[in-house]
Amino acid sequence: MLGPVILAASRSDRMRRLISAAPVTKQVVDRFIPGETVDDIVPVIAELTAKGLQLTMDVVGEDITTPEQATAARDAYLALVDHLKDLGLGERVEMSVKLSMFGQALEGGHELALGNVRPVVEAAAAIGTTVTLDAEDHTTLDSMFAIHEELRKDFPQTGCVIQAYLFRTEADARRLAAAGSRVRLVKGAYKEPAEVAYQQKHEIDKAYVRVLKTLMEGDGYPMIGSHDPRLVSIAQELAHRAGRKLDEYEFQMLYGIRSDEHLRLAAEGHRMRVYTAYGTDWYGYFMRRLAEKPANLQFFVRSMITKG
Repeated sequence: MLGPVILAASRSDRMRRLISAAPVTKQVVDRFIPGETVDDIVPVIAELTAKGLQLTMDVVGEDITTPEQATAARDAYLALVDHLKDLGLGERVEMSVKLSMFGQALEGGHELALGNVRPVVEAAAAIGTTVTLDAEDHTTLDSMFAIHEELRKDFPQTGCVIQAYLFRTEADARRLAAAGSRVRLVKGAYKEPAEVAYQQKHEIDKAYVRVLKTLMEGDGYPMIGSHDPRLVSIAQELAHRAGRKLDEYEFQMLYGIRSDEHLRLAAEGHRMRVYTAYGTDWYGYFMRRLAEKPANLQFFVRSMITKG
């Protein structure tokens, strides 16, 4: 029941100031966001890839209010591409982008976001990697899917994210489960109204399995975004039933959560990709991590009590 409250707080400037000012916050944030700059993150990339893991990198920040900020977000991703090229890790590290960072919510935002994200997708392709378009709240999805479709005309490896808790997602999955598509399935981490989304955990879990079955039985490349041991096990069973080899799907989990499981799955031969965020505008991302899993919130509160 706390999840919706935390998600509401993620949009509160007062809560942003309060949590940002707490002495313990940086220590706890570092668990999920291991750096603020691309230089900070290079050792993390090197360490994780050396352990046999793959990564998807996210430059955090969503509250874009000017075209200039959207351009700066584009440039931050282009700088990341340059570093990946220098490291020779283009095939091991992809990128995840939120179109809100590229100006999607501004006037003329659809075209602005497309114009800003295209150079990032082009640069990623040039070093042998790709970009996945993250899903945000339901009001942005038609634009996101349209941009995804447009990018795939020239860069068919461009991925997208779908969210199990939305009623529309089963139809989206059937449309997207086609040859060459790359689709990450997550439960969903935004506060959505009951008119468009399941509200109860058991309903969301059942929807997740239904959508995952569609993706596994389709011709695309499913990316399972979940830390839930039961859903991980179900995903393995569905992949087996669908006759998929280990390189025909992958697991994705967040940096800082169930790290031992990352290594276990990689050791078993699975593709295991760690979603790793960095940047200074961490607040919205951090609050959604707390909302997704009660253990994350307990960890934060316990740290504030013992260290504050």
